Amino acid sequence: MSSSPLVAGAKGRKIRVLGVDPAVAGATGYGVIELDGNRARLMRFGALRLPASATFAVRLREIHFLISGLVEQFTPDAVAVESVFTALNMRTALKLAEMRGVVLLAAAQAQIPAHSYSPREVKASVAGFGGASKQQIQQMVRSLLGLPVCPEPADASDALAVALCHAQASRARDRLSASFARRRVPTPAGGNSRASRISIPRGR
Repeated sequence: MSSSPLVAGAKGRKIRVLGVDPAVAGATGYGVIELDGNRARLMRFGALRLPASATFAVRLREIHFLISGLVEQFTPDAVAVESVFTALNMRTALKLAEMRGVVLLAAAQAQIPAHSYSPREVKASVAGFGGASKQQIQQMVRSLLGLPVCPEPADASDALAVALCHAQASRARDRLSASFARRRVPTPAGGNSRASRISIPRGR
């Protein structure tokens, strides 16, 4: 496990995120990170690769089993999953949607909020632009988490990138909420606000 600055000056409670990158052909990546203030710490990453002979139903079962186990072990505050890539053909898109469904089900069964991010959102958040390559994503994940080498396989790096994307979005929402809270004008004690004290003249 390692840690590295993620957002300069970010403060707040610890946030633990499970990122998932489901894949119809290939391995389903996963990664767990924890943010403590402005530090991002890697807790676990890997990829589930099943035999080519495994039926799709078996794949769904094993993905659900994997995510349920990770949720039980690490009790994340949120599950972040990559959304369906719209450029996929219909058959692949439907299968990917079903795989995302079992991930969302595992989160819902544990009463953990789940969030979806498009591939471009993830790339823009982690690498700074939506057209980043897999190699660039791996390098940025390594840098953001302070790792000596890039996480392998690439499916695991993609999952960690999804988790980092949610962490960035969560921190941005926290800062925005804090900013609004500071700008709120307190209501004078013992009375209503100035707007409510303005009298409206009656018509004749």
